Amino acid sequence: MNSPIPLTPPTFRPFADGYDLETERLALADLLQAEQPDESDPRWPRVIEYTERLRQLQQMQASWQLRKGADAVVPDTEAAIQAGSLVDEAPDAMVLHTQEAHRLFMGRGRDPQGNLQPIVGGKRVAAALRSIWYLSGNDNPYADWALIDTGERIQQLKAALDELGRTCESRLEAAARKGLIFSILKSREPVSLELGFRSPYGYTVAGLIVEYDFRVRQVKTLVRKDLMTDEEGRKLIREVTRRIRGVFETPVRFERYLIRPELRELSRSDWLPGADGEAGKRVKAVTGIFGEVPKAVFTGTVAPRHTRRRVSLSEQELALLQRVAEGALDGEFAGSDEASGEAALL
Repeated sequence: MNSPIPLTPPTFRPFADGYDLETERLALADLLQAEQPDESDPRWPRVIEYTERLRQLQQMQASWQLRKGADAVVPDTEAAIQAGSLVDEAPDAMVLHTQEAHRLFMGRGRDPQGNLQPIVGGKRVAAALRSIWYLSGNDNPYADWALIDTGERIQQLKAALDELGRTCESRLEAAARKGLIFSILKSREPVSLELGFRSPYGYTVAGLIVEYDFRVRQVKTLVRKDLMTDEEGRKLIREVTRRIRGVFETPVRFERYLIRPELRELSRSDWLPGADGEAGKRVKAVTGIFGEVPKAVFTGTVAPRHTRRRVSLSEQELALLQRVAEGALDGEFAGSDEASGEAALL
């Protein structure tokens, strides 16, 4: 024969007559593997049959893929049709009534005259989280950590805003019981901002901003209706604004380092035995900058609410990651030292 007959490892019977490819492959192994098989062998017709069945199987697989796995009763013209990816039926928008919320979302760039400090806004945070979300697809434990940490802190902020809302509502309800019915202040010209985020985390940020906007409206309503003093209102708004801005700083810092070319390929495999020198440099740099990633995050026990990570690990791989976490993460790198981490990148 001119070329060796291909081998196949199927363990199922795709033919209606029950022809068993695997059994035949084992029975004809010496002929199939021979460089010059003996065509006078009484089993040679079975070799021919086996080869034909392999060809038929390949055609069946190609047809199945072209038909997108559709049932046999579906015509080819219908089977080949596939729905496109989902898109928004209409542009997403966020409506804001307060200047505070609008500023919190838009942020503030660096003042050319140096009189005002820049402010990280929600839109910038959404962009940072999108980049980190993409990096999570590389099995990057620090990307997972940043997403988990930011998600948890935003949930804490929402809980604090809910508590603020309950405080405001109790005062409005007390006034209503006495006969004073007040409506919540709103803007004469609210700002409608089109969103169009490309990651779920952009909408997480937008949800926080509109929650903040509504609570600021509640506080200002209480001040306007003399159910709260000016100073108390300003203090409440100032405190919650400061907390939100503090949370916004963290993902931007994570993104600033993780997207650098030296760290962009970082993955959990960099910690495993046998990793190359470049992997070792990445590990040293990132642990120097951020400290050790929590063990539960490193092993994948705790995962982000949304992630592009699609790694499916075996029990052995999971056990190895656990050993690495228990050893390496308790050992050489105990804390963060941004200067040393920066130096490791050079």
